[in-house]
Amino acid sequence: MDNEYFMQEALREAQAALVAGEFPVGCVMVHDKKILVSGARKGTIGDYPNEVDHAEMIALRRLFRLESEINLREVTVLSTLEPCLMCFGALMISGIGKLVFAYEDAMGGGTQCDAANLPPLYKSNQMAIIPGILRNESLKLLKTFFSEPENTYLRDSLLATYTLGQ
Repeated sequence: MDNEYFMQEALREAQAALVAGEFPVGCVMVHDKKILVSGARKGTIGDYPNEVDHAEMIALRRLFRLESEINLREVTVLSTLEPCLMCFGALMISGIGKLVFAYEDAMGGGTQCDAANLPPLYKSNQMAIIPGILRNESLKLLKTFFSEPENTYLRDSLLATYTLGQ
C-alpha cells in the first residue's frame, strides 16, 4: 500500500479543517487500496471546544455505518496527527490492523502506551504502527494553525510550543 499517497488524502482533510477554522487533523481509512471513509477534526471553534469530534472518531463512525463486511484487521488508518488515547483506544477496540500517522503528538499521543500493561480488551489487538509519513506536511498545517492569533484551541499548550519551536 502506498502510505504517502493515502496520507496526502488525509492531509487534504486536514487542510479543509484548517480552512474551516478547525484544528487541522485529517484521517482516512483504507481497505484493499481504496479509501472507505474519511474524517476531519471538528468542534474546536469557539469558547467551548469539544473533545469528542476527532478526525479518527468521525471516520470510525462513518466506517461502522457502511453496509459491508470488511475485515477490520485489513483496514489501515492514516492520520495526520498521532491519535490521542481516546482515538487510539477506539481503533484498538475496533480491531483496526494498521495505523499510519504523520506528526507525533508530543502532548497527547497515545501510541506510546505499553500494550503489555493494558487490560485484555486493548492488548488483544496488536496494531501495526508506522509514524512519520509526510510529517513535514502535517507540521506545516499545524504551524499555520498555531500561528493564527484567532485560533485559540490549544494555544500555549505543550503541543503548540513543541510545534512552533520546529
